[in-house]
Amino acid sequence: MALTASLIITGIAIALLVVYGADVAAGYSSDTGEGFIPFDHKTRGMGLGLPALILPILAFFISRKEPSKGLGIMIIIAGILIIIGGAVVIGNSDPVEAEETGRNVLSETIPLLVAGIIQIGLGVVKIKKS
Repeated sequence: MALTASLIITGIAIALLVVYGADVAAGYSSDTGEGFIPFDHKTRGMGLGLPALILPILAFFISRKEPSKGLGIMIIIAGILIIIGGAVVIGNSDPVEAEETGRNVLSETIPLLVAGIIQIGLGVVKIKKS
């Protein structure tokens, strides 16, 4: 029962990350710079990104006593998607705009990268225990 719930929770997290990534990609390819979700980047991050950060970690702890290589792989995938998203943000940042606005993209993105690394680590632990 706990394993099934964990698999579903992690699947939802991966789906949220894919939708978030698709929205950001649509924003880069559009003339207006907006994706298909009609929210600003902060709202999208809170609605799609934050649950995607929390859910795989929650799934790991819900099913900590049950072995599952599949869940471990899913948690690793979620972590990789988060790291890819953080790398895209860093790669597409404009240093001139950041200096003008006082925004430090690296300090905003490092927590994402750390969360992705933590998720990858939890996925590896889950696979090793299976």
